[in-house]
Amino acid sequence: MKITATIITLNEAENIRAACESVSWADEILVVDSESIDSTREIAARCGARVIVKPWPGFAAQKQFAVDSASHDWIFSLDADERVSPELQASIANLRGMNEATLAGGFRVARRAFYLGRWIRGGGWYPDYQLRFFDRNQGRWGDRVIHESVTMDQGVKVETLSGDLLHYSMRDTDHHQQMITERYAPLGARQMLKDGKHTSRWQIALAGPAAFLRSFLLKGGFRDGRAGLIIANFAWRHAALKHTILYDLQNQHRDNTARE
Repeated sequence: MKITATIITLNEAENIRAACESVSWADEILVVDSESIDSTREIAARCGARVIVKPWPGFAAQKQFAVDSASHDWIFSLDADERVSPELQASIANLRGMNEATLAGGFRVARRAFYLGRWIRGGGWYPDYQLRFFDRNQGRWGDRVIHESVTMDQGVKVETLSGDLLHYSMRDTDHHQQMITERYAPLGARQMLKDGKHTSRWQIALAGPAAFLRSFLLKGGFRDGRAGLIIANFAWRHAALKHTILYDLQNQHRDNTARE
């Protein structure tokens, strides 16, 4: 089994060294960079990565480009703000000693987020399973605007690896708010519109409180104390903003259709 670890980047100078080091066990590290203006590419190259520069086409498309450009069929996809834990590395190492013909075509891993100085257990943030290790001949990244994921061919077996993928996505609450405002809510609304979903003023009003209750109570956010409460509050803001943006988008789409 030969493995390529793929990482897509844009101005990730602060993260790329640690990301590359956490997949140093791979036979190849491939970084696809979206025209960074910092030292991301130089740091990645010094870490032994093969670096390709490609203008940004979207998350799923860029990750699939990395898969198609890899030297090996087995792909481990890593985001720049993620790290492979020693336990997860050991699980992958165990697979290398097995008969490849008997292996599943894809493997999901649990992702654990570090937020406000602690590892988060609830709020829907853990185990947050992600299919990140797969044979590219049996799967590919799906066509989604956000929350992209690998889709395996019909009938392909998928198993779960032990060990966590460690996620350092939010530096603080200001960064969390920025990510919701600039990425998650706008892209989430676009994906909902693409999926044919619609919203209303009533849904806008109810989406926030429902998201808070789901995060803090139903999904156990209360177990994380203050951090869980903050996550639930941000879930409220995210849901309300996403539905507000979707409402505007669907009205624009309706107006454009009427003019045609």
